[in-house]
Amino acid sequence: AKLCGIMAAELGLNVKLAKRAGLLHDIGKVPDTESDLPHALLGMQWAEKYGEKEEVCNAIGAHHDEIEMKYLISPIIQVCDAISGARPGARRQVLDSYIQRLKDLEDIAFGFNGVKNAYAIQAGRELRVIVESEKVSDDMASSLSFEISQKIQTEMTYPGQVKITVIRETRAVNIAK
Repeated sequence: AKLCGIMAAELGLNVKLAKRAGLLHDIGKVPDTESDLPHALLGMQWAEKYGEKEEVCNAIGAHHDEIEMKYLISPIIQVCDAISGARPGARRQVLDSYIQRLKDLEDIAFGFNGVKNAYAIQAGRELRVIVESEKVSDDMASSLSFEISQKIQTEMTYPGQVKITVIRETRAVNIAK
């Protein structure tokens, strides 16, 4: 709804109407009974039943292209739905596929020489790679980060972006007796 309002304002359209359509666009996902209709059409029917404005009803029904867009706010709702849904974590993901994606990220890192540990964190938006300092130099760590990012780009599908942090630590320890 906020995105719809911002976009409508930029285009000189009715902000309140755009926010309302954005807020209600997925109302058809909450049916009280089984329905063969897609959620966009079901939501449009409900909006019509309860006297919603025609522009809002059209935007609800058209946001997945089930019906023709007749008003300028309709494509705004569709675009904002896509923008909102593209952010990491926005869409529900089956737990097994989510866990597998994290494991795949870590496995890619383990495929490189000198990698001691790898941790997918931040819901898979970051990969922390710990390397053995005697096998990986500072220059190699920078190169390794790039190589891992390239392999992830070519071999995986993931939402947003993945930050690869290579950690190389040297410890000097002495004991005073």
